[in-house]
Amino acid sequence: AGRHTIILMQPSQNRATRTFMDFDSVNHALDGICGLYERKIRNINPMIGNLTYDISDLYNFIDGMTDISALV
Repeated sequence: AGRHTIILMQPSQNRATRTFMDFDSVNHALDGICGLYERKIRNINPMIGNLTYDISDLYNFIDGMTDISALV
């Protein structure tokens, strides 16, 4: 059974970057956060065909946000 999950985030110090994402489950929310990171990598390195990263890269991405919270 899914648990409705809302991710609240502020990627930078600029308050105008505050946003949210809405998901049907915690797993979908975690996939959504991974997707954000993958899009960031693609924007930085558009010529890379196959993205690879490890959990520490993802943690650094999350830690680099000004704020991120999950409401479950």
